[in-house]
Amino acid sequence: MSTQTQPTASARVGKERLGVRLRNFWQRVSEGRQLDELWSQFSADARASYGFYMKEADSEEPVKRRGWRRWSYIIKTLFWSLVMKLTPARRVILIVACVLFFVPNVNFQSHNNVTFDFNFGVVSAVLFLLLLSLELADKVTMKRDLEIAREIQTWLVPSQPPEVAGADIAFASRPQNSVAGDYYDAFYPMVSSEEKGKLMLVIADVAGKSIPAALLMATLQASLRTIAGEGAPLAELVVRLNRYASAHSLDGRRFTTAVLAEYEPATRRLAYVNAGHNPPILRRVSGVTEKLEVGGLPLGIDAGAFYETAAIELKSGDALILYTDGVVEAFDGKGQEFGNDRWLEAIRALPDWNAQESLQFLMKRVDDFVGLTRQSDDITCLVIRTR
Repeated sequence: MSTQTQPTASARVGKERLGVRLRNFWQRVSEGRQLDELWSQFSADARASYGFYMKEADSEEPVKRRGWRRWSYIIKTLFWSLVMKLTPARRVILIVACVLFFVPNVNFQSHNNVTFDFNFGVVSAVLFLLLLSLELADKVTMKRDLEIAREIQTWLVPSQPPEVAGADIAFASRPQNSVAGDYYDAFYPMVSSEEKGKLMLVIADVAGKSIPAALLMATLQASLRTIAGEGAPLAELVVRLNRYASAHSLDGRRFTTAVLAEYEPATRRLAYVNAGHNPPILRRVSGVTEKLEVGGLPLGIDAGAFYETAAIELKSGDALILYTDGVVEAFDGKGQEFGNDRWLEAIRALPDWNAQESLQFLMKRVDDFVGLTRQSDDITCLVIRTR
């Protein structure tokens, strides 16, 4: 009786250990994500990759074709788009691997009647694995560099909002890539060592994405801080900033939309200029909304552009929301945009909360709409609420 029980108990323990190993393996691979979350992430990655590889193709061609001709065109376009994004040496490896994949096994018979079975499929798999490892090494290296760039970029924007008499501020930014082209700031130029003076509020969006946009964002931040630190009035500040941006905009191809504002806590007066940016929305305590649209062209298009400034007076309980176009252009899994109407509706529905809670309320509206869909632009929002 004991001789039969012992193997059974050992087998049970072995199965439990195997189950633990398999669970640990799956936990390590999936990072604890559920299957539906993994599938949603894969679907988002697949759509993003499809758009990336097909963006150079004629968008009307797949619509003109039907049946197998349409799929043949898509597969051919995806293949050549993938091949041409590799280095010449890796293109050769990929093409050889694809050819060997369809070559049948070959049998060789020596003079001693010894048969060798040569499997080209294995060679193809090894070449694919080699190509994958080379591309993965490049990606890991680039990711490490981007993480360093991201860390540096976090130094250029405030980590904590400044203290403001009679008001509070909150901000959030979600880069589409590791680094962003969006810029936000809230700081005192420190014209006087005895008093803080006016608060400078800024939100900007550099045309383009990733590293080029991030570099221009860094130069914009440096220029703004320098000019503001000299005590230049808002009207002069935007003119000088535009002149500098125009000198580094590649003939207007790298322009920047921005809203620059000066807030005086003692009087609650806000002077602003809108340089081609999405108009900030002022929600009065009564529920009425106003758009801050006065300004001029985006920075960097015309070095001699004229900018008009305007001023408003905030009252207790008002909320001012500054944002980039990534908010209203956020889209769900079906490609439908969040849009200005939904954003305005969310702002009108703001409860009487502080700036941080208001920001979370607005971002949740966007998150609930887009779900797990990967976005194609940076999302940045800044909220100021008066008490």
